[in-house]
Amino acid sequence: MKGMLKKALAVAICAGVLAGCASEEDTVIMAPVPSVDNEFTPKKVWSTSVGDGVEHYYSKLTPAYGYGKIFAASRDGVVKALDPETGALLWEQDLEQDVPARLAGGITTGYSQIFIGSENGQVLALNEETGEVNWRVDVDGEVLSAPATDSNLVIVSTDKGILLALNQEDGSQKWAISTEVPNLTLRGSSAPVAFSGGVFWGTANGRLAAAVAEHGQLIWQQPIGSPQGATEIDRLVDVDASPLVLGGALYIIGFNGQLTAIDLRSGKPVWKRKYSSATDLASDGSRLFVVTDKDHLVAFDARSGTELWSNDKLEHRLLTAPKMVNEYLVVGDSEGYLYWIDRISGEFVSKQEVDSSGFAVPPLVVPGGYVVTTRDGDVKKLTINE
Repeated sequence: MKGMLKKALAVAICAGVLAGCASEEDTVIMAPVPSVDNEFTPKKVWSTSVGDGVEHYYSKLTPAYGYGKIFAASRDGVVKALDPETGALLWEQDLEQDVPARLAGGITTGYSQIFIGSENGQVLALNEETGEVNWRVDVDGEVLSAPATDSNLVIVSTDKGILLALNQEDGSQKWAISTEVPNLTLRGSSAPVAFSGGVFWGTANGRLAAAVAEHGQLIWQQPIGSPQGATEIDRLVDVDASPLVLGGALYIIGFNGQLTAIDLRSGKPVWKRKYSSATDLASDGSRLFVVTDKDHLVAFDARSGTELWSNDKLEHRLLTAPKMVNEYLVVGDSEGYLYWIDRISGEFVSKQEVDSSGFAVPPLVVPGGYVVTTRDGDVKKLTINE
């Protein structure tokens, strides 16, 4: 099998879906924690917690910064607004009702509100100042990624292949676009990105789609991966990464697909490279950074697609998406380490052990430092002490 994601999916199917499925020997070997001579040691500014975090569940429940506050949430429905300088609690809201909240889609800020989705097929809007729930609506499918905001709309992608737009004032539906969903897909969905009047998102059938944000008119679809192989697992082509807009181009990568640069004006590919990933991209403005399905870190020239460097020292460590922090490339792993990588050379410059529960999402850059959230719900602000 090709990579940890496929392996994890196959094991999950055996354990959770096919009762009586024969056990399978685990052949995936996690690379040991690399030895790093730290060039700096990050310093903790404050620490707090939010519920029980996301625990061991799949999650892209990423915190957000906006309106001078840090917003963080737990899968069980606790949402907090925190002072970014001190970590002091500004307000707290518990969204759990008769059933577990199962929050999953990362937090998005806009229109003096914060928006968040759930595995229960709900989208919620909270007042950013008080935490009061302004509206809560049911949608068709699980919301596993962060919404986008544009044209007074909240745009949400669901696991049933539906992109829909909700009125930001009351949550009423304005339009919906449906795309095909194969019988077997990866757990996750692409977070839509709104830019210059358009909305862009990845689909479970291996495409990048574009639509007019205001009206929901589909403009184009570009294939990022084509199903190949004898089994359904081999033929997975999900585009779960969020599109990245940089200059006049849009960048996207798919699982069993390709890293692709697309011209925003024409919607046509500029270049393609054969790499596989289900995590978001990062960029420093001239380079693209990818975590592959084998947890290799790879850097590319954004204009040409030329590979600049590759680092395989974190293979199968279940890395988060990459993030740029203070000119360094940063990723977290399943054992709670943060790794700081030189964006020019790809070499490690620092390693930080934060929490043994591990990371599901990358750090959040905020004024005066960065915030990490661990799987068990710890929220910490740190700063680099170089």
